[in-house]
Amino acid sequence: MYENMTILALFVFVYSLAGGRLAKSPINGAIIFTAFGLALGPLGFGFLKLSAGAEQIRLLAELTLALVLFTDAANSNLDVLKQHFRIPGRLLLIGLPLTILLGFGVGIIVFDGLTLLEVAILATMLAPTDAALGKAVVTDESVRPDIREGLNQESGLNDGICVPILLLLLAIAAHPGEGGAPMLALKLVAGQIGLGIVVGLALTGLGAWLFKQFNQLGWISESWRQIPIPALAVACFAMAQWLGGSGFIAAFTGGLLFGWLAKEHKHKLLLATEGTGDTLALITWVVFGAVVIARTADHITWQILLYAMLSLTLIRMLPVFLALAGLGLRANEKLFIGWFGPRGLASIVFGVIVFDEHLPGGVTLVATVICTILLSIVAHGLSASPLVAALKRRS
Repeated sequence: MYENMTILALFVFVYSLAGGRLAKSPINGAIIFTAFGLALGPLGFGFLKLSAGAEQIRLLAELTLALVLFTDAANSNLDVLKQHFRIPGRLLLIGLPLTILLGFGVGIIVFDGLTLLEVAILATMLAPTDAALGKAVVTDESVRPDIREGLNQESGLNDGICVPILLLLLAIAAHPGEGGAPMLALKLVAGQIGLGIVVGLALTGLGAWLFKQFNQLGWISESWRQIPIPALAVACFAMAQWLGGSGFIAAFTGGLLFGWLAKEHKHKLLLATEGTGDTLALITWVVFGAVVIARTADHITWQILLYAMLSLTLIRMLPVFLALAGLGLRANEKLFIGWFGPRGLASIVFGVIVFDEHLPGGVTLVATVICTILLSIVAHGLSASPLVAALKRRS
């Protein structure tokens, strides 16, 4: 245990010293973290001997995603979003359903050993995107503001929307032949999304008001000033999950409200939340490389590799291209938005959820998700800065 702790602590220390410079390079953090886990894990030198189970990996990924969603939402430019809501609106309302449907169709062709329900589950698991893996795209101000905010808002909300769909499919798989699927779907969607929004807004509104009151009284010391916000982000996620809603929706909507309430002070107040999220992301990707990939490497087949590549290209890009028709975007801009749909933390969480269900094709489903995420880390990480530069030149 202490050997693992030493290795991880030293890696966090060393990376934090050079993180600012590395963030400006074509190699993003996720590539470095995953490569470190692979190099020191069972597939490499074997120094890291992590024994994390599915529940621990899920908890780590969920907490990381909650903090990332909260900070990304809080840092959003709501003025730009109000002017250009058409892009994320189209991506979520048209692009996301089309992505799931196309993923389902391609999965039927590629995987002859999976049931139709399992293929639908796979398509849903790989539909959410993760803006953090292409951070240069959503933070570089040379990218058009509507494109930046569109990708950021899409990645913040699509995982929460996919949660009730995934749970519905898993419920049908657990109770085959039972009726009432439409009513179950309605309850899941209303409960997950509705409760998530209510909890995120209510808890953040109350938390921000209390923070303001106690700050005016002078009761908050400097050493504790950075603690309430990450605690609030985790509370939004956890309470929504506890009550049966989507914690991801709660974290994202809570972050939007906090950013609007904090205004010009938000960047200073979010420093600890961003730092905590970045540290947890580092550990998550190291665990992904050292544990998750090592456990699934033997199950990778040519069908899994083919579907993973199609998931990052055709299955993502064609629906986006169709969804954005008529918005006045150039073809290269629509392809740019379509390409930057990286798969990350949400798909890891979904993979662990499906793994716990012990479906007949569960190994294939999880291995496909892991393979897709691994390809995404490399492809989107290496292409982010060059494609941003190319888009800027064409603009």
